[in-house]
Amino acid sequence: MQLDWSLLLDWLILFTAGVSGGVLNSIAGGGSFITFPALLFAGVPPIAANATNTFASCAGYISGAYALRHEIKSGTKQLKIVITLCVVGGGIGAFLLLHTPEALFTQSVPWLLLFAALLFTFGGTLNQWLKKLTAKHKHANSAGALFSALMLLIVCVYGGYFNAGLGIVTLSYLALAGYTNINVMNGIKLLVSACASLAAIVFFIVNGSIDWPSGIAVLFGTLVGGYYSAKISRRIPQQYVRTTVIIASFLITAYFFYAN
Repeated sequence: MQLDWSLLLDWLILFTAGVSGGVLNSIAGGGSFITFPALLFAGVPPIAANATNTFASCAGYISGAYALRHEIKSGTKQLKIVITLCVVGGGIGAFLLLHTPEALFTQSVPWLLLFAALLFTFGGTLNQWLKKLTAKHKHANSAGALFSALMLLIVCVYGGYFNAGLGIVTLSYLALAGYTNINVMNGIKLLVSACASLAAIVFFIVNGSIDWPSGIAVLFGTLVGGYYSAKISRRIPQQYVRTTVIIASFLITAYFFYAN
């Protein structure tokens, strides 16, 4: 039996990309800027690459949400409603993705990456502005609650459609909803990401959209990178890593605009 060295090389590259993505997610976020393009470069079609990246990222969301389960419980009294909205939104996003023509999605990839890159770059500033806004305008009435639920649904539709940047989008929503405790916000962010991604993954599995060998390679790499970087993350200046991710995200985005 002859080994397919090109296939092994692809898996090695994807595993390495997963390790890098796991490290970035543990320190500063932005792991999808590495893993999603790596899947595309490995020859996975755009929609399948997006679905596969969602699958590979989900384990990190689940483990993180479990680790912050107490913060999640203390942060929201409507847990069942939140989970339901996340599942419905993630399912809608996946449905829309699977009914988007491959050529149209390919053309939209640079714009989606640009949106995610801008969110990653200016997400902190946006969150601070939203916190100031909500401090002046409390919306605890029923209209405000309905608006908050609608915003959460839209966030999860985005997450089901395109996973990159979901964490920043969710944090922005939570700031708009009036959350201020960063631990609670991170916990709910991970819960939202996990539920929306799991719902999307069900659609992707039924449709046969996940490239399992590639996804598993990225998944294991993400777990390895996340595990070991968690031990050393306090020694690494977060701002340096964040700046590197920002530069890389715009370079990758520029490449996809050029390629299109």
